[in-house]
Formats: sequence, structure tokens, C-alpha cells
Amino acid sequence: MNLKLYLCLLIIGLNCCLATSQTGIIKGVVTNVINNEPIGFATVQIVGTTQGQTTDESGKYEFTALQPGLYSLKVSFIGFKDETVFEIQVLNSKPATVNFKLEENTKAINEVVVKAAPFRKSEESPLSLRTIGAAEIQRNPGSNRDISRVVQNLPGVTSVASFRNDLIIRGGSPNENRFYLDEVEVPNINHFATQGASGGPVGLINVDFIREVDFFSGAFPANRGNSLSSVFQFKQKDGRDDKVGFTATVGTSDYFLTLEGPLNKKKNVTFLASLRRSNLQLLFKAIGLPFLPVYNDYQYKVKWKIDKKSEFTVLGLGAYDQFSLNFDANKTEAQQFLLNTLPVSPQWNYTQGFIYKRYREQGYSTVVLSRNMLDNRALKYANNDDSRAENKILDYESREIENKIRIENTERFGDYKLNFGGNYEYARYSNSTFNKISTPQGNLDINFSTAFDMHKYGIFGQISRKFLNDRLTASTGFRADGNNYSSQMSNLLDQFSPRLSLAYTLTPRLSWNFNSGIYYQLPTYTVMGFREKGVLINKNNLKYVQNSHFVTGFEYNLTTFSKVTIEGFYKHYNNYPFLLRDSICLANLGGDFGVIGNEPAVSRSSGRTFGLEILFQQRLYKGLYGIAAYTLGRSEFEDKNNKLTPSSWDARQIVSLTIGKQFKRNWELGLNYRYQSGLPFTPFDVARSSLQNVWNRTGRGVLDYNLLNTQRASASNLLNFRVDKKWFFKKWNLTVYMDIQNVLGTTTSRFDLLLDRPLDADNNPVGGAVTDPNDPSRYKVKLIDSGNGNRTPNLGIIFGN
Repeated sequence: MNLKLYLCLLIIGLNCCLATSQTGIIKGVVTNVINNEPIGFATVQIVGTTQGQTTDESGKYEFTALQPGLYSLKVSFIGFKDETVFEIQVLNSKPATVNFKLEENTKAINEVVVKAAPFRKSEESPLSLRTIGAAEIQRNPGSNRDISRVVQNLPGVTSVASFRNDLIIRGGSPNENRFYLDEVEVPNINHFATQGASGGPVGLINVDFIREVDFFSGAFPANRGNSLSSVFQFKQKDGRDDKVGFTATVGTSDYFLTLEGPLNKKKNVTFLASLRRSNLQLLFKAIGLPFLPVYNDYQYKVKWKIDKKSEFTVLGLGAYDQFSLNFDANKTEAQQFLLNTLPVSPQWNYTQGFIYKRYREQGYSTVVLSRNMLDNRALKYANNDDSRAENKILDYESREIENKIRIENTERFGDYKLNFGGNYEYARYSNSTFNKISTPQGNLDINFSTAFDMHKYGIFGQISRKFLNDRLTASTGFRADGNNYSSQMSNLLDQFSPRLSLAYTLTPRLSWNFNSGIYYQLPTYTVMGFREKGVLINKNNLKYVQNSHFVTGFEYNLTTFSKVTIEGFYKHYNNYPFLLRDSICLANLGGDFGVIGNEPAVSRSSGRTFGLEILFQQRLYKGLYGIAAYTLGRSEFEDKNNKLTPSSWDARQIVSLTIGKQFKRNWELGLNYRYQSGLPFTPFDVARSSLQNVWNRTGRGVLDYNLLNTQRASASNLLNFRVDKKWFFKKWNLTVYMDIQNVLGTTTSRFDLLLDRPLDADNNPVGGAVTDPNDPSRYKVKLIDSGNGNRTPNLGIIFGN
């Protein structure tokens, strides 16, 4: 049979199957968020349609015979706030379970009708909160289903190299973000993470587990500590309770399998589990990149609904990352440079958590136990020649282990909502380092081993109340943290962290929001654990980093599906670690691979970030969705002369536009455009780098921190594209997608200092280093822009039942 005819018949057959399959189901339970009691006779409506129903006495509802696609549900009941859940994916093959937890209204409203905002806004955090649904993550152009890349479309988020996931929120460094999977803190959410920061090239969390993500860029709840720039709350869905099902994804970057279903006959114990392995090394080898990363990860969740008043959850997340060099890709200057400078960096990590929740008449208690571990290694030989011990440049091995418990209570006393609790953590850090470096003071061999353990502790509380017939919402709270690392950090009152949030409803659609708070974050383990001559020399020089936030803005809900927000922010930093060897504030580091902060330091630097953010968001409505964001900002930290200097994250202007459209026959097209002002960078010290005794030791140029961030890269323009085609059948579903990052092939600037060697007829370098004819103690060197302008296509198939 002719191939074209066969394909046409196949597509026609698939579409015919689709047309006759309309057995989609949305079901769930509506309960009181405080005591988990069912809410009977609540109204549940499919937004934008006339379809609606009321819950039964046990709070249950169910919509049947639905056409597969995306739906939004709204639940309302007298005495409770309305709740809307957007973009619920309905399939024929399995029911979509959506449970609603409604908050009580404190009092009836007589004079003013204050409508509940369709976009989530909590009492504790009335601004700087964005909620991202699973469907938004899956379809985002250029993100390849990676939440870290999706967040880059929101205001206030700066991006660095196009191949990395570093999150720079409102001008803060990458190590100022905290991540929670359900209630469990996860120190890192990326493969090949930079120790002492949080970035990496590939996300770790499986989007098939995610129900939604709450992203706080300010107004942090008091029960979330040790953060200066953002808090991410990943809310996982429960495993299906009707039968065991699966989702399989095969793409050019990776392939993975997700299973879910009930574990007992009562169906009150469900599970989700996934395994993933990368194909990225095959793609990189095919396009001639000199490094071949291989990543593997797993994720699981088991939930036991013991009874109506109690539930227990076990979850886990882990990764094993391997890294090798591709010596076949050694023709161009850029390839040879990377081969000679990149270390082999295997890494593994895991997080294991246990969550117990117990409901009472007017509140509930949560107990969270967790353990996480990171093992990070790096090894490098000059010219990749490991036959001689003296060729060793870097040999690094480090481990971080944390054991945590957090107990908190949430109570409702009449008009007041109260959350309070405490946390304890036992941590252990070890490090063995050998590194040949060059400093302005001379060449050094760093060679030390270190280990220390510490006890951390904290308490927190937050109380919220509505006033003026519910037009004004006020929330105030505090945290106090300490540890036994040193006397400067042991007193809880020295890290007392107050905060205040206000939200005032000006009209049923327009509100003014405000937050101010003082936040603290512990310095990184790499800084705290550094030893010199057997002594923790930073121990008496370090304090918690302090950051004061002031944020205010307006929110206007245009429709149920769209809103506009305008926010201004100011953040002031104190006690940031200043690295003495390089004379640079730690806040300027973290946007590249490796380790940061492994050297002498003192808590002395100050800094500030400030700016204006504008956001327009259109949820999916009549097949159209989009986000437009604009950020105008500044980020500055002190240099070695105590002068405020643009930081490495000082992106003055950022414009992001994402737009998508659903078409007939389940086709979907999305485009994302991002413009960002060039980031500052520190130039190379060419004179010192070219010295043979320096280059032979480091294999690369050294930076001139006397000229810290005095130069700026060119602005970047990035266009991403995605197209999806879906088929829905009675017992299974199929999605085929193409996701292309950097469609236009725009080059991202990256400046490197290379040896100036002879070139052959194809302009590829040949031979070894060339001595400078004017100075025999130096090599000839040159500066090139080795920026990446590769288009990165990701093709894949998702199959599930």
C-alpha cells in the first residue's frame, strides 16, 4: 500500500475513533479546608457552559459523558469563598479527579459585594503569588515540560545561559530560592546542580505528578523559611483510585514511564511512581557538542486516606547524573576549549518525606519528616591526561545530608485564622578538595578536608483576619531561626523575622495589595565548611543573610479568565558573604556549573534590588491563552571597595510574551518570545591570564575582579515554538509534540579567553600553545564570543491509558 495513503487512512481512523468517544468524567469531593468535613449541596459549575450540579450529602459530585479536552470548574456555597480550578484535562481513558477545599467567609456582606478572585490569592500572601497549572507547564513553548523554564515567562524572573535553569528572582542570586514538594522541602530541583546554588540544565520534577505550582516572589508565609527571593510550592495530585494506569513519554531529550493506581481493595491507598532516563547525550553527540550528560531520576508518592479526619503520605524524589567528555568533538576552538576546561562531574541526590495530617473541628495539624542528601564530585586533569598525577587540576568530593521535622497547626477562631509551629533539623556536611588556582596574590594549591554537623531550629506563627465587611484583609506573622554553628547564629531573637500583608478591595474587580517583611537565610554549606590549616576559619565571620522586602501593587480582574497586575518591589540585603580570595560578593555567583563559596569569607556585603512588574494573564478561554509580562529593574551589590555595583543578574528590562491557540481536531500551537537586556560581566585579566605559569595551572583565563561587572553583554532575543496533536480514545490517549527552543538560532553571548593557535584551511586550530614573541613568559591569547546559537528541537510521543 502507498505510504501516503496508509498515513491518510490512519489519521482518518484515529479521528473517527475520537469522534465516537465521549466518555470523559470529572469527579471529586468538596470539603471544608479547616476540618475536612464534606460540604453537601454546594454548586459545581463548568465555567462558560450551562452545565452544573450540586454535591450530595457527602460532598461528592460527578460530570459524565464529557468531550475530551480542557475544562474549568467553579464551586460556590453560602458562607464559603468561591473556588475556581482552571484547565482540567479530561480524557476518555480515566476520570479527572478534582477535590475542592473551600475557605469559610468570616461574615455576611451587606453593603459591598466582594467577589472572590478567580485567580488564587491567599490571606497570608495577597500579592507576588502566581499559580501555574499542569496544563500550562505541559504546553509552554520552549520549556519541554520543565517548570523552571515556564517560570521564566513571569515578571521579575531573569534568565542566564539558554541551556541552564537558574532562577534569578527579582535580582537575587540562584541560591535564594526554596522548593517544597507538597509539604516536604527539596533542596534542588535540577539535574547537574551547582552546589551552593540551585540551577542546572534539566528539571528534576515530573510534570505528570503536578496538580499546580504556587510561586511566591514575595510575601512568604511564615511556615516557609530560609529564603530571600522565592518559594515554590509544588502540589502533587493523588494517584487514580479506579484502576492501575500509565503514561509513557518518548522524546529526543529523554524517555520515562509513570504508573498510578490503587494499592488496596478499599481504594483508600493510591500511588504514583515514575522512572526517567535521558537521550540528551545522543542529541549532543549528533550535533557535535563536546560534553555528554546522562541523567536518570525517579519520583513516587503513596497516599493513605486513613479516615475522614486523617491521612498519611510518603513521597520521594531522586537523581543519578553521569557526565563524560566527547573527544570526537574537538575540531573548533570552542569545542577544544570546553574539552580542556570542563571537569567530569558525576552527581546524585535524593529527598525522602513523610507527611501526616490530622483534622479537628476547627483546624488541623501537620507533621512532616524528611531526609535529603547530595553527593557532588568533580575531577579534571590538564589536557585530560590522567597518566601523570601532577596533571591533576581539580579533585573534589562533597556531601550534604539533612534530616528535618516540622510540626504546625492551623486553627480558625471565629474571624481569625492562625497558623503556628516549629521545626528542627540535623545537618551534616563533608568536603575533600584539591584544586590548583591562581589569585592576584600568586598561585595556590588548595588541599583540605572538612566535616561538620549542626543543629538548626525555628519557630513561626501567623494570624489573619478580615475587616470592614471583608474589604480589608490583614495578616501578620513572624519567624525566628537559629543554629549551633556559632554564637552569632544561636540566638533566635537575632534572626527575628516579622512580616505584614494587607489587601484592600477597592471595587469588586480591583484590589490594592501590600507586603513588608524581614527575611533571613543561612549561608551555604560550602562557605560554612571551608577549612584552612584544620580550622573552620569562616565560623566566627558568618551571620545569617538579612533581606528586607517592600512590595505593593494593584490587581484588576478583567474577566473570570483574565487579569492585570502591577507591582513595585524593593529589597535590601545585609550580611551577604564576601569571598576574600576573589574579593567578590557571593551574590554574584551561581550561574554556571561547579561549586561556589568554597573559600574564606566574611558576612559584610550589602546590596539592593528594586523594580516594577506588569503582568497580563489570559487563561484558556475559547481556545486562546496567553501571558504578557514586562519587568523594569535594578540589582546592585557592593564590590571590594564597598561601592554598589551592578550585579551579575542586573537585567534592566525584560519582556516576555506567550500566546497559544487550540484548533479543531485537537491541534494546538504555541509561541513564546523573550527579550532581555544584556547582563553585566567581569572581563578577563588578559595580562595575568597569558602568563605561562598561570595558564598551565588553570587551563583558562582568570577574571579581573577589579573591574567587577563593568562590561555588559548584548541584549538577547529568543523565540520558542511548540505544536501538539492529540488523539483521545475510549481506553487510551496519544499526544505527538514538537517543541523547538531558539527557533531563530539567536546567539547567546558567552565570552572566553583562548590560546591563540595557528588555524588550518577550515579555520580550526592546530598545534599547541604559542609563546608570545614579545614576552617568552607568556602565551599568545585571544578573546572570542563562544555563545550558543543552536536550535534545540525536542520531538516526542506521549501515550497513556
